Formats: sequence, structure tokens, C-alpha cells
Amino acid sequence: MQRSRIAVTGASGLIGSALVRSLRADGHDVVRLVRRPAVAADEVEWDPKRLYVDVAGLVGCDAVVHLAGAGVGERRWTEAYKKEIRDSRVLGTTAISQALASLAEPPKVLVCGTALGYYGDTGSSAVDESAPAGEGFLPSVCVEWEAAAAPAEEAGIRVAYARTGLVVARQGGAWGRLFPIFGAGLGGRIGDGRQYWSFISLHDEVAALRHLLDTESLSGPVNLTAPEPVTNREVTAAMGRVLRRPTPFPVPAAALRVALGDFAADVLGSQRVLPGRLLESGFAFAFPTIDESIRAA
Repeated sequence: MQRSRIAVTGASGLIGSALVRSLRADGHDVVRLVRRPAVAADEVEWDPKRLYVDVAGLVGCDAVVHLAGAGVGERRWTEAYKKEIRDSRVLGTTAISQALASLAEPPKVLVCGTALGYYGDTGSSAVDESAPAGEGFLPSVCVEWEAAAAPAEEAGIRVAYARTGLVVARQGGAWGRLFPIFGAGLGGRIGDGRQYWSFISLHDEVAALRHLLDTESLSGPVNLTAPEPVTNREVTAAMGRVLRRPTPFPVPAAALRVALGDFAADVLGSQRVLPGRLLESGFAFAFPTIDESIRAA
């Protein structure tokens, strides 16, 4: 992509901050959407709960990457927090897509970060973008989340839904919690360890998002996950190998259900998801395996 003006929501998060650094390193003009009055030249105010975006700040943007949303693993899933998870995604995407649709000259592309939660529990069956939505809370959120971008699509903007897997990084997300535990020699499999985890290194996540920005043929759902999903047992073994620590402490499924409530079903569930469209479009992973991704982190 030639030098462009790109707006990013969720720019302070794990993925967003890495994406902003990458874009700016290549000379792009990045605008960050913030949930407070803008105080810097590169900030634009928005408030997803009020469906408000300072539209003037988006004028001249060539592309938008929408990554904002409450963390699904940040707290126990009470009914109130489940509402926050849903609203932060659906209202946020509605606000952004309506704002972009209102522009006289809208951006060419909106990359809307969603999640592999769309597919629900796939067991040991491998699925790609052709699979239907699963059942349960997260699949229902993902369906509404993606549908909320309809105003942007109707305005002629190319919209790509980046269905992201578990991001392997030390700085945050699921692996941000795993590294200290395994580094202390206290790690182990979760439940029976047979559930599949579809992962992606932070480096490849950022590269894939940029690939979506640059590849005009990609619209609709695109799975952002490494090509070789692994079981939790295999993740546990890889963490032990790379960190050179024992992994003797399995976490019983019953204990997880007590600690996490409804979220435990997603931790114990299995998602074996393949990046079909990403590979077909010519994307090359720098860290395709679990050992490589852990080492990169």
C-alpha cells in the first residue's frame, strides 16, 4: 500500500498498538480513535455507546481498521459483562460503519476485527470460512458483530471480517497469562487437553491485517489463524519445550467452571479453524507452527 491515511479503533490494545507501530514504521499517517476528547493531532473522539464518531476526523482516510471491543477473558461472565461484550462490539461496529457511510468520499476498505468464536465448538473437525455460525453466546455475538457493518458495505466500502484466533504474545491476551505461569514451571494442560486451539503469532496477525488492507480481492470473512491448529496438550508440550520448564499441573475442568463461569465452556471448547482464504490469496506465514510462534513471542 502506498502512503495512506488509516484510522484505527482499539489502537491501545495488544493487536492495535502493534498494528499502529507497523503502519507508522512504513510511513503511513495513522489516526487513533479514542473514547475521550481528542488532545493530540492524531486522535479522533468517538463513543460507541452513544453511536458517536467525530466524522470530521475521518475525512481523507483511505482505510479503517476496527479492533475495539471488551476483552472476552478479562472478567467472569456475569450477565452484565456478557452485555458489555456484545454491546462493545455491535454498537462499536454500528457507529463506525454508519460514520463511514456518511462521508462524501468514504474510505476504500474497512477491516473489521471479529473472532473465530463465530464457529463455536468444532470438536476435531477442521473448518474454514465456508462453515456456518456455531451455537452459543460467542457465535451469536459474532453474527451480530459482522452484521453491524452492513451500512459500510451498502455504501460501497470493501469490508473484510478478520476472524482472529488466539494471538501468541507476551504482552497480553491468553498467552500473556500463560507465559508467567509456564515460565514459573506451574503450567499444564487445561481439562483433558484434547481441545483444539487455533492460534496466530502477533507478528503474523499484524501482517495479515495489512494483507487485508492491501488485497482488493478479499472481502467478507477471512480467518486469521495459523495453518496448523494444535490441541491444548500440544500447546502445553510446546510451552515446556520452548521455555524449558516442566508442565506438571493440569487444570481440572471442574475448577475452571467454578472460576470462570460460562466462559469456561469456551476455554474447554475446541476450535480447529483453517485460514483457507488467507492462504489462497498468497499470504505467507512467518511463524506457521506453535513452537515458532512461542519462540517469536
